[in-house]
Amino acid sequence: MKIFYKTFKYSGGTIVAERGKHMKKETRTVVYDDELRIEAYRFEGIRQPFPNHFHEYYVIGFVEDGQRVLSCKNNEYSIEKGNVILLNPGDNHACVQSDGGTFDYRGLNISKSIMLDLTEEVTGSRELPGFSKNVVCDDEIACYLCQLHEMVMNGATDFGKEESLLFLISALIQNYGRPFESCVPECPKEIEKACSFIRQHFHERIYLDQICRYAGLSKSTLLRAFTKSKGVTPYCYLETIRINEAKALLGKGVQPVEAAMQTGFSDQSHFTNYFKSFIGLAPGVYREIFFNKNKDGES
Repeated sequence: MKIFYKTFKYSGGTIVAERGKHMKKETRTVVYDDELRIEAYRFEGIRQPFPNHFHEYYVIGFVEDGQRVLSCKNNEYSIEKGNVILLNPGDNHACVQSDGGTFDYRGLNISKSIMLDLTEEVTGSRELPGFSKNVVCDDEIACYLCQLHEMVMNGATDFGKEESLLFLISALIQNYGRPFESCVPECPKEIEKACSFIRQHFHERIYLDQICRYAGLSKSTLLRAFTKSKGVTPYCYLETIRINEAKALLGKGVQPVEAAMQTGFSDQSHFTNYFKSFIGLAPGVYREIFFNKNKDGES
């Protein structure tokens, strides 16, 4: 079937694309909650595959419709309506549609600093939790998640929103929690040195030779060991670091072209393609949503 796209429209954090008479309308809605300090995403009618990547925050998601194959940490899952997705910071993952249709999904992104605060509130211990499973079928978790997600999307301001978040985190820790450190694979010192070099020089043009010399490994050894340890290649790790830094810049109002330059992307087209493939939104749209939200909060 031939697919027709019309111009994206932005309104209140929602991107709408018409796919043609017989295709479901695609919408991408993103809201940042100033009180809870979390991001809420809702994607409907999505066909876009997402390449292997990772986030530096927690992802708690719910599949509303459609079927996909999710690859996470060298495991493959068939996900469908009713599944809850749990991703720890650093969990490499990719997904692609498997039923020929579209995908409806809602999810929450929670930074490690906010998760520390929530965990301390729930358990009394200031330690990051780790999810022991990446895909679960749990009606209790799904209920808490969807209820909270709706309140965030609708701009609720009463304490019921915070209550729902604490109930959700409490149930997750009780049913699927373990020390976060146990979810992070052991890494040789050489791999950690390679990661450190990439983080320090992500805004520059980096060569594989430089990383290898700093880590003290040959190219072939570095590529094998790094990919086994981190679940992504060194180049994918670099691009993910750049995307995360670009998100922060865009949220502060930096223009996409400047964000691309500051984070080391070779050109605007490369930056836009990578950003959209990882985040699901174009850089300009992401900036419009989050920079406007920050300005509104300051006024």
